[in-house]
Amino acid sequence: MRKAVFLDRDGVINRSEVRGGKPYAPTRVEDFELLPGSAEAMAALRAAGWLVIVVTNQPDLATGQQDLAGLEAMHRSLRDGSLVDDIKVCPHLASHQCACRKPLPGMLVEAAREWDIDLGASIMVGDRWRDVDAGRAAGCRTIFVDHGYAERRPERPDAIVKSLLQAQQLIAQWTA
Repeated sequence: MRKAVFLDRDGVINRSEVRGGKPYAPTRVEDFELLPGSAEAMAALRAAGWLVIVVTNQPDLATGQQDLAGLEAMHRSLRDGSLVDDIKVCPHLASHQCACRKPLPGMLVEAAREWDIDLGASIMVGDRWRDVDAGRAAGCRTIFVDHGYAERRPERPDAIVKSLLQAQQLIAQWTA
């Protein structure tokens, strides 16, 4: 079986717009900007033998604030740059009660089935409590990227860092 690093997208890989202490995903392609060090971190993870799989809630698709073509263009930039192996998207609102929306582990479980991933040997990196809860529910180690949002904090992540690059460096230490 293989091992993976699952990454939330907004606030981990790319910049989120923070308003009132809460992060918001970019809805326009021109606003999709990688965070400093994120491309380097993803490349280093892949070079070290990790699958890099993005698992992202994108409820703006359901509300009409984001269109599928724009979302696919953002994701194409990650795929074309060979930064990720796969991208899983939940397009639903919480009220839809789907199995794929984090904090449920549906996207991680689906990727594990498709890629023959050992979830117990894998890691989830995210900037919100939902990400950490999804990773824990899937049986992964968890890393919380703390941007100091004015919202609920995750309970008991395995580590807390300030960036994806710091997470990658920590993962390298864990597996050395």
